Amino acid sequence: MSIWHEYVQKEGTVPEWPYAVNYDKVNEIISDVLVVGGGLAGVRAAISAAQAGARVVLADAGHAKRSGSGGAGVDHWHGACTNPCSKVTPEEYTKGCYDSMHGYMGAHVRYIITRESWDSLLECEKWGMRIRDVEDEFKGAEFRDEETKLLFAYDYDNRHILRVWGYNVKPVIYREAQRLGVNIQNRICITSLLTEGGKQGTRVVGATGVNTRTGEFYIFRAKATIIATGGAGRLFQFVPELTASSSMSDMSSAGVGHAIGWKAGAELVLMEKTGPATLSGFGYAPYSMGNAGNTYHGVPVIDANGKEVPWVDAFNHTIETIEGRFRCGPGQKFQLGIGIGISNYLPEYQQNDPVHDLPDRIRKGEFVLPFYIDLTRMSEHERRVLWGMMVGNEGKTRIPIYETLNKAGFDPDKDMLQAPVMTLEGYLSSCFWAARANTPPHYRAGGGAYLVDWDLKTSLEGLYAASGSTAYGGGCHGESHATGRYAGKRAAEFVRTAPDPVADPGQIEAERRRVYSSVHQDKDGIGWKEINQAIARVMQDYCGKYKNERTLNMGLRLLREIRETELACACVSNPHELGRLMECSSLIDFGEVMMCASLARKASNSILDFHRLDYREMDPQEWNKLLPIKQVNSEIKTRELPLDYFLKAPFASTYEENYTVHTGKETSK
Repeated sequence: MSIWHEYVQKEGTVPEWPYAVNYDKVNEIISDVLVVGGGLAGVRAAISAAQAGARVVLADAGHAKRSGSGGAGVDHWHGACTNPCSKVTPEEYTKGCYDSMHGYMGAHVRYIITRESWDSLLECEKWGMRIRDVEDEFKGAEFRDEETKLLFAYDYDNRHILRVWGYNVKPVIYREAQRLGVNIQNRICITSLLTEGGKQGTRVVGATGVNTRTGEFYIFRAKATIIATGGAGRLFQFVPELTASSSMSDMSSAGVGHAIGWKAGAELVLMEKTGPATLSGFGYAPYSMGNAGNTYHGVPVIDANGKEVPWVDAFNHTIETIEGRFRCGPGQKFQLGIGIGISNYLPEYQQNDPVHDLPDRIRKGEFVLPFYIDLTRMSEHERRVLWGMMVGNEGKTRIPIYETLNKAGFDPDKDMLQAPVMTLEGYLSSCFWAARANTPPHYRAGGGAYLVDWDLKTSLEGLYAASGSTAYGGGCHGESHATGRYAGKRAAEFVRTAPDPVADPGQIEAERRRVYSSVHQDKDGIGWKEINQAIARVMQDYCGKYKNERTLNMGLRLLREIRETELACACVSNPHELGRLMECSSLIDFGEVMMCASLARKASNSILDFHRLDYREMDPQEWNKLLPIKQVNSEIKTRELPLDYFLKAPFASTYEENYTVHTGKETSK
């Protein structure tokens, strides 16, 4: 079978659409719980709700067996503070995250994660994912607990981060969802949430969607809905050929989960927060280049003359041995590790790294580019756990990196892996392959999430949020499992007493007309790719790193013009393009919320990497607060909320008490 490009070159045309198309067909599916998004959090939410006895439907834009940012695997699991070897309590871990982010962190969600993470991992083990060194491959290693056979990463003293064999994690949880009878609807692009009476701000009673293969319209009626989608990966940059291999994220993420909630009237928070677009397009294929961070943490970095780069802790104390790179030094409480979904670390929680002034040392000639990582200088156990277990299980590495380099002859016992040669500022971060310094400053990534309570319920009745991107306070891989598992339980509890969902026919019909308007347009018109590129350019120009009231308002005007002109007259040739066009509509919504939230915060903020040129004072005390944003009768409303709202009335004043009230569980350790 030819690949796409070979077929087009040979035939001179694109192939006919291979599926029967029926834009006129309407399908209605009724359930107790509807899960939007079939990534890690979505599948775990579906499983959890089904375990609690709910009838569950899961709608995914791709195929839930492998879809989502975590679909390709995982090699280490964060926040497992209740595992039998951990020396970090859930309260300590939560405080480390919250304090590191100076309060701009949904710490109640992080606490939920620390209480649920280990149990979530044990379930994965029961279903078929390996989490222990049962073959004694690493017997006697510093990072191994001999009694439990668990392996640990980053912080060998405190043991709250586990190494796992997670290449098959997504098929494992997908099979469990199937076994429990979850009704999985793949290839569904969700286009809107349904609300009681068809009004903004009322109870959510389901959703609408379109099948991106058949074009059929779907009406999902449900007593509770869980949003478990990703962020908006194509908001600031859209060059598929450039971004595909170098992104750890799912480039199909188009802010759909945020957009449908925004239009329904839900509150979002910290939508003004962005950061450099480090993982999409300007780096290298993940872990294909030598570096000393993330999965490659601790590995020696060697310059072109064989000189090794020294390592230091967060307080700049020199670390003399490789073993010491995985230990806490003076002043360090514990190392949070890399990849937990926060952008800032206080020194007492920061991981050890190569010297912090490496760019200056390169300029002075102390080190000569290029750099390499030298696995041969590590112990046998460290070398084999890194190249073999971790690189062999991390997302997007098992086949493209591990198998490819092994087949090409790479031998970690004798070979070195070159680090990228880039602008010197890039070496400030030990995760060299992400190439932060290569990213233009106006290319951003981020945005906020749903404001949620201790049930992970949003401001709308019947609507819950999970995953790292849609629940304020979420994180990455293990965090998605934990929040999905928790949200599924809470939603299942809600539906036991919730009335049957009644959808408004007028709302459904209006959405159906909107969805299919492009099907009837002239097929020689503009397509979704051009619109996506236009959206990205507007975001780069008017909502980049530096912004002011004038640029933000200009950006809002341009996004609305794209919606009213190009988007309104765009054409599609098949259901796939229809789904992509609907995603463009969501991207416009996401961009509008981001700009409106940016207008509301009239102060610059270092933690949020937020820079207002017309309000230059950084971190004024009076602006140390959250500004939730929502629509009320299509008008944008913001309010002020203290950073620790989750420990203030009507909630209890401690994490443990709130967790106990909402789950019935007692202290775990």
